[in-house]
Amino acid sequence: MAASPGPAGGAAAGAVHGSGPFGLAFDSGLEIKTRSVEQTLLPLVSQITTLINHKDNTKKSDKTLQAIQRVGQAVNLAVGRFVKVGEAIANENWDLKEEINIACIEAKQAGETIAALTDMSSLNRPESDGQITIFTDKTGVIKAARLLLSSVTKVLLLADRVVIKQIIRSRNKVLATMERLEKVNNFQEFVQIFSQFGNEMVEFAHLTGDRQNDLKDEKKKAKMAAARAVLEKCTMMLLTASKTCLRHPNCESAHKNKEGVFDRMKVALDKVIEIVTECKPNGETDISSISIFTGIKEFKMNIESLRENLYFQSKETLSAMLDALLERTEDFTDCAYTSHEHRERILELSAQARMELQQLISVWIEAQRKKTKSIDEELELAILKISHSLNELKKELHSTAVQLAADLVKYHADHVVLKALKLTGVEGNLEGLAEYACKLSEQKERLVETCRLLRHVSGTEPLEITCIHAEETFQVTGQQIISAAETLTLHPSSKIAKENLDVFCEAWESQISDMLTLLREINDVFEGRRGEKYGYLSLPKPMKNNTNLKSLKPDKPDSEEQAKIAKLGLKLGLLTSDANCEIEKWEDQENEVVRYGRNMSSMAYSLYLFTRGEGPIKTSQDLIHQLEVFAEEGLKLASSVQAFSKQLKDDDKLMLLLEINKLVPLCHQLQAVTKTPLQNQVFLKVDKSITKTRCIMATLVQLLSLCYKLLKKIQMENNRWVSVTNKDSVDGKT
Repeated sequence: MAASPGPAGGAAAGAVHGSGPFGLAFDSGLEIKTRSVEQTLLPLVSQITTLINHKDNTKKSDKTLQAIQRVGQAVNLAVGRFVKVGEAIANENWDLKEEINIACIEAKQAGETIAALTDMSSLNRPESDGQITIFTDKTGVIKAARLLLSSVTKVLLLADRVVIKQIIRSRNKVLATMERLEKVNNFQEFVQIFSQFGNEMVEFAHLTGDRQNDLKDEKKKAKMAAARAVLEKCTMMLLTASKTCLRHPNCESAHKNKEGVFDRMKVALDKVIEIVTECKPNGETDISSISIFTGIKEFKMNIESLRENLYFQSKETLSAMLDALLERTEDFTDCAYTSHEHRERILELSAQARMELQQLISVWIEAQRKKTKSIDEELELAILKISHSLNELKKELHSTAVQLAADLVKYHADHVVLKALKLTGVEGNLEGLAEYACKLSEQKERLVETCRLLRHVSGTEPLEITCIHAEETFQVTGQQIISAAETLTLHPSSKIAKENLDVFCEAWESQISDMLTLLREINDVFEGRRGEKYGYLSLPKPMKNNTNLKSLKPDKPDSEEQAKIAKLGLKLGLLTSDANCEIEKWEDQENEVVRYGRNMSSMAYSLYLFTRGEGPIKTSQDLIHQLEVFAEEGLKLASSVQAFSKQLKDDDKLMLLLEINKLVPLCHQLQAVTKTPLQNQVFLKVDKSITKTRCIMATLVQLLSLCYKLLKKIQMENNRWVSVTNKDSVDGKT
């Protein structure tokens, strides 16, 4: 998606930046618009509060009076902007119109009152003796400020309901189109429906991306990021899996492959709605096993509370807590991949913790019977000893999980099994398929188990969610790769079956790469180098000044930049899908127009992968070179289309030349962007480059579609002419 993840095409950009599903003309969602005005208002109201608290007997200089007046005017102007946003929301949402309008009227009145009471322009004139100001009516200003905050809050809460409605409606549109895609059995119809689906996914990506940036709860933010990442990646998988099914309708593995993608997307869509509405279907509750690190943290808090209150906890409660905590360490000790040394050390530290708890309970009972200084010291020592043992256990568990994960990622970095599966598929080798499918299943189980161990030592709830996301991705994608490989093995000459397997393998490789980032994040948290807030792995990775997408600036990119890159990359990715759908229509795949179009689509897909920190483009030099080649291919395509236009009649020729005249300037503009030095403004250059590339791809899709229609028209006219000629010839002979 993306995000992105969404995890599409250019037409939907208008729906988001122009008028969305509710016809609201906002650049980046209601929440950002209303909250940006709120952020302007609140500091100004704070200044009003400072002025109210100003001492009455203090001499007012002209400078002070001017400052008071400027603040009042600024508040009134900001309120005016806020009210306009509120009124626009009200006009498009009749069910909330009355409530929003009342709140807007209150806000407007409050703003005007504050402006009037801070108007000091005529305070020093004799005729202004009776003027009511902030210094003569503090109560009025206080009431106005309170009314302003109350009305702004009302509008924001009502706007929030509108945003949720937008997201739900957008999700429903996506689901309805997905149902049509599931049932379609005609390729031309599929192309049309998928194009619509891509547009709807872009709209959904924008709405959920804005919502994600606005969420305050880090846990919800991470869940939203994970769900959007699933949708983004699955959108690309859906295209190839569906095309494979259409090409091989009787292949069971192809249908299984496609169904897996649809199922995962539906779950992700439901997850997004759960997050934005803050409720689960059928009243379910979010029950998940507590990680060992969370358990240790809670247990330590409980034993440390004994310093303040000896009767705060019962002995049975503490014993039960430790038993539950140590029971979860069996995930490590029972794991077949844990080394003998780590297993022994974990068991030893667990036994030590149990023994020290018994010692603590013994001293605790003694302290409850008689309160003396020596007993207090013994209790403190017992608390420190068990805390130390648990800290040592934490270190051992962290070391075990991280080492296992690092070794596993390093061992599978060359993706030997995936390469072998691709080769056996192309060769149609069923025995080889069975052998390597078994190896991939083993690899999958090991990765899944490692993700579970990492979750225990992740240290924060957002990282726990990232571990769960990785676990689910390996579990599902592993099975999908096997079904895609089976389809290719049964149809070894099928280009679409090969492309489909490639897409699923890329998703696997991407998740392996994300594991390295996850390990770095977990290490940073464990060693205290990072706080609670950090970037999410399911969002597109930010860019380095001189390498790849790791940091957009010397510092970490802000959420706006991440969201912008996510949206641009998402649109580009799905535009390549639209282009590929148009290319598939052509019977002559060696046609020059098709060849250049295919090259451009392939390069654009590499750029899309680059926005996610993946794919063949690794450095800024790679990026610039790719963009230069892409622009050159665009100009070559324009020349080929121009040559083709010579075969057309005047009206058709003019229509085609108009499209060419859009493409050529865009290619020249992209070349100019690649040559413009922007020093350290890497984000700006990437932003401009991807935006231009997206415009070129949108034009390419239009050109390919138009060329195909005009070519068919020429062929039909030629066939009609041949038919008439043959008829005349027959009539002449008669």
